[in-house]
Amino acid sequence: PPSLASRRYMGAVGSSRVMCDNVPGLVSRQRQLCRRHPEAMLSIGRGVAAWTAECQHQFRQHRWSCSAPERGHRLLGRVLLRSSRESAFVHAISSAGVVFAITRACSQGELKSCSCDPKKTGPAKDSKGHFDWGGCSDNVDYGIRFARAFVDAKERKGKDARALMNLHNNRSGRKAVKRFLKQECKCHGVSGSCTLRTCWLAMADFRKTGDYLWKKYNGAIQVVMNQDGTGFTVANKRFKKPTKNDLVYFESSPDYCIRDRDVGSLGTAGRVCNQTSRGMDSCEVMCCGRGYDTSRVSRMTKCECKFHWCCAVRCQDCLEVVDIHTCKAPKSAGWISRT
Repeated sequence: PPSLASRRYMGAVGSSRVMCDNVPGLVSRQRQLCRRHPEAMLSIGRGVAAWTAECQHQFRQHRWSCSAPERGHRLLGRVLLRSSRESAFVHAISSAGVVFAITRACSQGELKSCSCDPKKTGPAKDSKGHFDWGGCSDNVDYGIRFARAFVDAKERKGKDARALMNLHNNRSGRKAVKRFLKQECKCHGVSGSCTLRTCWLAMADFRKTGDYLWKKYNGAIQVVMNQDGTGFTVANKRFKKPTKNDLVYFESSPDYCIRDRDVGSLGTAGRVCNQTSRGMDSCEVMCCGRGYDTSRVSRMTKCECKFHWCCAVRCQDCLEVVDIHTCKAPKSAGWISRT
């Protein structure tokens, strides 16, 4: 009869098969990777949470807020069906989120298939002199390879323009995480003198990647397919050719003013706007000229804070009355759908 270990293994394989078959929206290559690395799916789940939160942070003052309705991400899916600037950002940040989560899981010993970066061992040299690689360097190359295999699998089947665009933006996102690897060191020697240093490479906070990709979103380059269908050329000859770090898109974005299923727009009715701003979060821009409602609300805040020696800050609780401005709905509220 099979040993207890092999029975446990078979049980684990069986349960991972069931789990992987029940994850919605995976293509067959992704299901295979899921069955082979079931523990990685937990990390990918964390990556999804991280990139979604980061996307919503970056778009918090925009008409499109990177939000899906409560019933899952079907609306975000609509955004992804278009070849707009927003779609480019979502592909890049989601790809980066998977790299980040898998790399972190490797360093924390959560995945059987990887650990710390095996190349970062032995003596080395930098501008400050000699040091030894030690500790656990983040194995971002493994994270990138896994994310490429998993995330890009969705696009590999198609050789159309959109697939090429998505693959380009996925790669930009993966490269962005590696850009923010930083060397951290610990000094050894008499009373912390740096006669000996041990160093390792660590990923920066995910916000750095988000801020960088946000800049790339604002400078995204509109492209058209080239004649032989193998790549892009710029839509406007005045612009430079996109590099591997740039985000690219085909279609202009909709205005996202009204609820429209076909373009993945929740509309801006009910969104909080800033009455004193002149930017994207201003009531004029956010509400698309429809006007806004103002309601007066009371909230508790910390006030009259005093620093006490040593070392505490003590505050009073104060009741503050503030005006909250929210965008009016269009005259005919409800979904627009052209289907």
